[in-house]
Amino acid sequence: MSLSHLDQSPRRKAAGRRFAVAGLTLAASLTALAPAAQARDQDKDAPVSGIAPANDPLEGFNRGAFKLGMGLDKVLLAPIAHGYMAVTPRPVRNRVSSAIYNLGEPNTVINQVLQGKPKRAMRSTTRFVVNSTVGVLGLFDVAAKMHLPRRDADFGQTFGRYGAGPGAYIYVPLMGPLNVRDGVGRALDMVTDPVSAVAGGISTDFGKARLGATILDVRSQADPAFHALKDTADPYVTVRSAYGQYREAFVREATGEAEDLPDFDSPPPDAPAAAATPTP
Repeated sequence: MSLSHLDQSPRRKAAGRRFAVAGLTLAASLTALAPAAQARDQDKDAPVSGIAPANDPLEGFNRGAFKLGMGLDKVLLAPIAHGYMAVTPRPVRNRVSSAIYNLGEPNTVINQVLQGKPKRAMRSTTRFVVNSTVGVLGLFDVAAKMHLPRRDADFGQTFGRYGAGPGAYIYVPLMGPLNVRDGVGRALDMVTDPVSAVAGGISTDFGKARLGATILDVRSQADPAFHALKDTADPYVTVRSAYGQYREAFVREATGEAEDLPDFDSPPPDAPAAAATPTP
């Protein structure tokens, strides 16, 4: 082995880790666009459903970043996601989504423990064990049929659980919408991920494969939201509003102020009962 090789190898590994971290941040952020699929023409200064007006002191910068991010998505991520969706049947994509979600379950357990919810943590642990074994490495959500539904949790929610405010809103190209609290939370989610630690880190072959599959999966799931944004009066405000509402509801769910996250597909509260789709 040459001295040149010894000198280059650590650099290559470091570059691989930086790329993987950026990719994981992208994967974590893409899904925040999904609630925007049903949000329409929100007034940018008015409170929405009890949510305070957006804390967006960098709106000029954020709008430029949003435009750049959408352009990069159009030429980079969207074509790959559309190709994946075209050649992969939906049932197969659903199995991939289930397996990817299963890998994130241990991180959910950590946050449920930190939030003082041992029963939820135990249920999530049981979900992970059952789905990783009987469910064939998470390909099938067997635990859901055992009345163990998904219960998400992350460090952003945990910070909110103990009173941390969201802070300023910021949009990062190819990473999506963020606020200060959730940005710090996502960084902690990545560095404390038990599966990544056991597998040897995100620079391993497994880590890279998981990263690529996650980005592909979440971008394909968010595709309807990207299409819906084309019909909104102000896509930037739509994304900001949807992200803020979703994350605030997510935190309220942890504090006990709300039992469930808002269902953006359901009719408004004042809609006639007949218009709602009955729950089986």
